[in-house]
Amino acid sequence: MEYIYAPWREEYVKKVFKMKECIFCHALKLKNDKKAHILYRGKYNFIVLNKYPYTPGHLMIAPYKHLDSFEQAEKESTDEFSNLLKLCLKVLRKKYNPHGFNTGMNLGQSAGAGVAKHYHLHIIPRWVGDSNFMPLISKTKVVIEDLEITYSRLSPLFQEEK
Repeated sequence: MEYIYAPWREEYVKKVFKMKECIFCHALKLKNDKKAHILYRGKYNFIVLNKYPYTPGHLMIAPYKHLDSFEQAEKESTDEFSNLLKLCLKVLRKKYNPHGFNTGMNLGQSAGAGVAKHYHLHIIPRWVGDSNFMPLISKTKVVIEDLEITYSRLSPLFQEEK
């Protein structure tokens, strides 16, 4: 396997392995939405960039309340959660014009959840041809946009919606 040097990720990776608390709860405690990459705050849920994006614009929606069970969340929270998914799709279509989306939740560690104790939804914009030979041949993923650029492109569109 070949490696591509990505020094900007070192600080985050070191923090994640040392962190005892949930990454979503930690992001909320920062009280700095830009630093935490939080794009939008609703009454019950928030929208945040994925620090390890599959494609540019890879977003996540998570509740403020630290819950592992979607079905035990209050109706008001899950209703807003659904509305925030609609908002994410609208903003991503406007800014990136993707050909489609993958959306989903991995509930529980056995289902592939990296953060199993705080449910969240992934919204991943997709384009025809965005999967190339790099992951197959060299086990390397290339993401064409830095998180700071993604944040600066999407943040104004989410602020318009407030």
